[in-house]
Amino acid sequence: MNNFDKITIQEMSKSDMLLIIQALEYTGQNTKIDDFLTLKDSFIKELSILSEIPEKDFIDYLQREAQAL
Repeated sequence: MNNFDKITIQEMSKSDMLLIIQALEYTGQNTKIDDFLTLKDSFIKELSILSEIPEKDFIDYLQREAQAL
């Protein structure tokens, strides 16, 4: 468990990032549990900060990359 102190984003594919975001959105909307939507928003915010891309542009980027695969 000591190696779990840091999670690197480099190890996650763009399609996996998009899938997580979509799953959180779907689950939040269909269960009416706001925590899923809050987590999705936090996830997007942190990823966009790390990538230095505005949030809306980041989602568009992930969608384009996932379609290219």
